Amino acid sequence: MDIAVRRTVLLASTSLLLCTALTGPAFAADGTPAPSPSVTAEDDDSVINTAPPKEPEEDVTEIPADAVDEPVNEPVEEPTYTGKPQPGDSPNTVDCTPAHAVYKAKSKGGPKDHHKAVGPVNANYNGTSRTARSSFTSEVTGKVGVAVSGELETSVTVMLATIKAKWAVTVSAELTAKLGNNMTVDTPPHRTTNAKYGVYRLKVTGESYMLHQNCTTSTKHKVVSYTPLKVGWYLWES
Repeated sequence: MDIAVRRTVLLASTSLLLCTALTGPAFAADGTPAPSPSVTAEDDDSVINTAPPKEPEEDVTEIPADAVDEPVNEPVEEPTYTGKPQPGDSPNTVDCTPAHAVYKAKSKGGPKDHHKAVGPVNANYNGTSRTARSSFTSEVTGKVGVAVSGELETSVTVMLATIKAKWAVTVSAELTAKLGNNMTVDTPPHRTTNAKYGVYRLKVTGESYMLHQNCTTSTKHKVVSYTPLKVGWYLWES
């Protein structure tokens, strides 16, 4: 997909070309002009950044797509009941059988705070005294999945479902950034356009714990996750 954009649009790349004018339209095999979809500020409210995208502040574990249905950490074992009163027990206690792991989403970051690149990061310097055009093309295909920090005792699938239900966002276990995605953007005089192509991931902070059969809970653990939200470009000027 070819994408021509104004400077006010956020995007990123893996190969580049500097030119001082727009190229002519592409033509199909029969000689007719090929369609050239574009993204404008009205289509996407993002802007070119002044700094690289944020990296996870935590030590995260990347979760393979084929493991999203498995608990990330081993659940805490249900205590053995001896018939003696347990904390939380009462004649009218609620029965929470069977014991199970719980995940609760608490807060989330912005939709474009965190971006994981697929392939190298490129930069293009405009050494002229006029605004020039920088063209970037993704040269690799790569997959980006979920990353987690902390003791998540449920599965990633359960966590994703909880995040979707709480904020009505479309997050995925894995997204693929594909080879051949093109982007063109203005580079101001004597400025550098830096470009990354990959996947935006939504940062969510939550907690995970075991709910025992007598309705008491284990220690609640903080869980920070980065879940794939959308494929896109990230640009910043320097």
